[in-house]
Amino acid sequence: MTDTRHEADVAFIKALAELLRENDLTELQVKREYGEDDSLNVRVSRVSPALAAAPIQMAVPAAPVAAAAAPAAPTAAPAAIEDPAAHPGAVTSPMVGTIYLQAEPGAAPFVSVGASVSEGDTLLIVEAMKTMNHIHAPRAGTVKRILVGDGDAVEFGTPLVIIE
Repeated sequence: MTDTRHEADVAFIKALAELLRENDLTELQVKREYGEDDSLNVRVSRVSPALAAAPIQMAVPAAPVAAAAAPAAPTAAPAAIEDPAAHPGAVTSPMVGTIYLQAEPGAAPFVSVGASVSEGDTLLIVEAMKTMNHIHAPRAGTVKRILVGDGDAVEFGTPLVIIE
């Protein structure tokens, strides 16, 4: 019985991967319930070629303008610093979802630029599949930039906030 379910689970996962590819999706997450205390949680994700190439495409147009004003070597460092995902203080999204900067409409935002945060403080919420996931500060510091807006859709790995 276990081997049969294992084979069925493998076929199910392969079908999800095929569905991901055919529909050009970046992520699928499914929970399959077998009984009261028995379930299978599956998350299949990939980086689409368009998403993988996007940071490169954004950085390339800036390089020729900077190259005219300065030598090539110094222009590489500012391009890397301007990419929020490469910033050492970037807090990235752990999932695909919708951003909420406050607990409820009309409430004060969790954080603002210039605010001091402690490790574990809630920075914002990512709603995924009707579940509100609080994103906590991984370390103490000062919020230097908030890179997303209320109601924005985000992908896995999208930079959300920069803490220094």
